[in-house]
Amino acid sequence: MICKTTDNLNIYFEVQGNESAKETIVFLNGLSQSTISWILTTPHFKNDYRIVLIDFIFQGQSDKTGEWRNFDVHARDVISVLDILKIDKAIIAGLSYGSLVAQYLGVHYGNRISKLILMSTFAVKTPYYEAIELSWWRALEMGGYGLMIDIMLPNVLSEGYFKNPLIPIDLMKAARQEANEDKQALFKLMRATKERPDYRPELKKIATPTIIIQGEKDTLFPVHMAQEVADSIPNSKLVVIPFVGHTLNLEAIPQMVKAMKEFISFT
Repeated sequence: MICKTTDNLNIYFEVQGNESAKETIVFLNGLSQSTISWILTTPHFKNDYRIVLIDFIFQGQSDKTGEWRNFDVHARDVISVLDILKIDKAIIAGLSYGSLVAQYLGVHYGNRISKLILMSTFAVKTPYYEAIELSWWRALEMGGYGLMIDIMLPNVLSEGYFKNPLIPIDLMKAARQEANEDKQALFKLMRATKERPDYRPELKKIATPTIIIQGEKDTLFPVHMAQEVADSIPNSKLVVIPFVGHTLNLEAIPQMVKAMKEFISFT
């Protein structure tokens, strides 16, 4: 389905699961992911929740035209989808890039969120992260997404995943390459992170019940970066999944789902 953003672009979304359920979960993608990235996660929720999947502008099947947008605008786009579906409140679950959008939703649209789930997240960039960010940017400039994903994968997947991949690495690269042929769209997405200031002071405004779920072996956003998020959001909870890396919706699905369900049912 398609929803018009406030600046008249087309944002793609899907509705799955139990459409008569009392609660809705909105899943927000990582940087070069799309709605299909949740295909192994949604079966665990489809019986008890309405599920909304969204491609941000510049992702997947959404428009890739227009100027880059910051996380405030991405958050407003999510609200546009909730509005067209007449959803007053939803559980927001964002991974990596999607978790940053979710943070902005928590700060500015807390009245629309019943629970906030931040996975593989951070609040302020470190020099080490900025070096990784620069390497991705340069790789995209010089070799397109093909080179970028070669450089990305060791940052977003753990050593354990490479030893025993759920989806073979070559197949994953091919699928991601096909979905990310427009490198200018990726530059526009990446600029939002590149320009993002220290968000810790803003996170203190979040009053929504919040859980942060992080992989122990995440080298892109190490656990100490997630801890800063937890320290900044009042009464939030940090759960660290042992032995896994950054892409939790690929290499830690059972553990991620367990943490989500326990949080949703407890609060």
